[in-house]
Amino acid sequence: MSNKKLEVIEFSKRLNSTNLSPLRSGNISVRTQIEGEDGFYITPSGIKYEDLKEEDIVFLSNEKEYDFLKIFNSGLNPSSEWRFHQDIYKNKREAKAIVHAHSTHATAISTHRKPIPPFHYMIALMGGEDIKCAEYATFGTKELSNNIIKALENRKACLMANHGQIAFGDSLKKAFELAQEVENICHQYFLALKLGQPKNLSFAEMQKILEKVKGYKKG
Repeated sequence: MSNKKLEVIEFSKRLNSTNLSPLRSGNISVRTQIEGEDGFYITPSGIKYEDLKEEDIVFLSNEKEYDFLKIFNSGLNPSSEWRFHQDIYKNKREAKAIVHAHSTHATAISTHRKPIPPFHYMIALMGGEDIKCAEYATFGTKELSNNIIKALENRKACLMANHGQIAFGDSLKKAFELAQEVENICHQYFLALKLGQPKNLSFAEMQKILEKVKGYKKG
């Protein structure tokens, strides 16, 4: 059995068990190589996570161009969001795993189509002084993928307008934990907004925090 396929299945089930993403929503992938070909394993389309089997996990290459419709007619059944997974792996060599979730508070905040400002220093975990929100585009499209790549510039996570959130890491465990951090931050921001506009940390302070976070990761 493939350990990476089993890992995808394990964390897909956690999407539901942790309430990070309900029912069939969201998707997960992990970078891998088959016979020297760089690609990734990704969750399939339309199958409940609790019913996933190893043979359901799809391999797609980062070295091939796929057509949205033809890929399904070919007998493969990847998540309809496979395109932005492929583009993230192509553009972010440090990305080893990706978690996309329709988590409650991240999705709610994403409908405002604005970045989350530095109201809390933990935003630095996502890689920058704020959390960007990718502009809206129809799911599964190249346009959406391009918007996500732009929002992930110097970042490891972002919101997706009227859609949800996405996070990547150097392992599936870290990517999943980062997605949980994004949801937690969004929940806190949601509560803070009930009291009015929160006071934000300065750009200079966030730069200091970003440096401390880098040192913390190295240590």
